[in-house]
Amino acid sequence: MSYKRRPISEVEKARTNHDGCITQTFDEQEEVEEHILNIYSAVSEQSGKSPENLIHVNREKHAIFLRKGLSGLSDAYESLDASRPWLCYWILHSLNLLNVKLAREETHAISDFLARCQSITEGGFGGGPGQFAHLAATYAAINAIVCLNSVDALKIINREKLLEFIKSMKLKDGSFRMHRGGEVDVRAAYCAIVAAKLTNIYSPELFEGTAEWVVTCQTYEGGFSGYPGMEAHGGYSFCALATLLLLKREQLMNSKSLVRWLAFRQMSLEGGFQGRTNKLVDGCYSFWQGACFSLLTKRLLLPLEREDDSEVLEKEWLYNPIALQEYILLCCQHSLGGLIDKPGKPRDFYHTCYTLSGLAASQHYAGASKIVLGPQRNLLEPIHSIFNLTTEVVQTAEAFFYGSSAEVEEIDSEEIIESISISS
Repeated sequence: MSYKRRPISEVEKARTNHDGCITQTFDEQEEVEEHILNIYSAVSEQSGKSPENLIHVNREKHAIFLRKGLSGLSDAYESLDASRPWLCYWILHSLNLLNVKLAREETHAISDFLARCQSITEGGFGGGPGQFAHLAATYAAINAIVCLNSVDALKIINREKLLEFIKSMKLKDGSFRMHRGGEVDVRAAYCAIVAAKLTNIYSPELFEGTAEWVVTCQTYEGGFSGYPGMEAHGGYSFCALATLLLLKREQLMNSKSLVRWLAFRQMSLEGGFQGRTNKLVDGCYSFWQGACFSLLTKRLLLPLEREDDSEVLEKEWLYNPIALQEYILLCCQHSLGGLIDKPGKPRDFYHTCYTLSGLAASQHYAGASKIVLGPQRNLLEPIHSIFNLTTEVVQTAEAFFYGSSAEVEEIDSEEIIESISISS
């Protein structure tokens, strides 16, 4: 179902009010709002054209930008030498969302590179060939391998050594550290359980105490921090929520408090999300914050069954997916391809991945009829939000690692809506 963008008069009324207290934070917020309002106004004032026809996904330019990143990177990426599986994942997942297929030779070359990132001694994957194993790099590498949608690629994962590595990262209180002697936070728990679930090495014993530790990271605001006692943050909140859902222990958290915090992170004028309280809008939180709503919708018993009644659906949305799509499509697409944080920022593969992921999650929100701002050609591929992979590649991985005995669980109103929920 196609939707129209917000009236410009409604957007203008959403300006932030300083209430007599002008600070540097307010000045920065006002500057961003003015920039974005100018963009929205310019689109609305286009004469002789329907504004909706000006709103489109620049598929060809994005694909060119992404494919170029697979063949070579500039010196600017030198600082990401220990994040090379992440670069593979960000690019491959973005291409999958755009339904861009790779040649067999490309798939083989990427698979071969990721195989060389696998640690022979520790298990798991490092940030590059010969680097020590790291849970974040392991998550990125496994997701990148799954993105290739190739059985030959899936075969390179050494599941026995992977299990040893994840076990070695587990601490007595149920938390996980990222690497030997490394930091402990909810990202590590999320990376560990996703790797375990996707490759069918999960066991309740492996994650004993993890859910109980994760809920200690929920703050007084309602969101989750990376570690107990720290500030609520969009990325950590997604990791915490997804971990609890995969463990089927979401009842331990305060759902209402989380939803309230998430809802207040969507910016009234911009339509996109901020990552923390009193911060600026950022395209990547289109996924980190926005995808949480898809995971929470049926958990909070808001049935979306009347797909033919858009007015009923809109009243039941926990956030405004149309405003989010407006921000992404009008403010986050770089003119040369790739997506950005906000107008005036440079393009990069990270923001391209997570901003497109947020767009896909909002379009396929909560099982409703497709929610598309602009023409139907803007619709991206269906996304499996809990892993941040397309549904197609998750099904291929499930068939390979679980075989014919795998049972895809039906997700009822007490559980997650977006997940296929790979059987445990």
